Amino acid sequence: MKVEQLSIFLENKSGRLSKALDAITSVNVNIRALSLADTSEFGILRLIVDDLDKAKNAIESAGFTVKKTDVIAIQVPDKPGGLANILNVLSAQSINIEYMYAFVEKASQDAVVIFRIEKINDAIEALKSNNIKVLTAQELYSL
Repeated sequence: MKVEQLSIFLENKSGRLSKALDAITSVNVNIRALSLADTSEFGILRLIVDDLDKAKNAIESAGFTVKKTDVIAIQVPDKPGGLANILNVLSAQSINIEYMYAFVEKASQDAVVIFRIEKINDAIEALKSNNIKVLTAQELYSL
């Protein structure tokens, strides 16, 4: 139930983000989720897209450094405590979260949280054994 995301290195300069997203647009790839973290010198753009290889090739052709990264996507009840419950499950198994970002589904009562976790297989097992929905790549890409 791992999902692949694209991690794109961006210089922190005017127009770089636009150029990366224009590359994706040019090959008709839709972004499902994104996160941008930056410093004064550079940023890392993380994307979940509906056609990973097509997007990766387009972004590389535009001159960017791109890496595929395994993450997991978890369906989280969109209510107070929904995320805390999931974090408690992971914490109980001593599973460290490297980073996460979230979005709300258009036609659902739930949110989706993307996690980068060092012990990804252990995390998937712990979550599933606690009846927490871990989305497949196909489920996530088709949102």
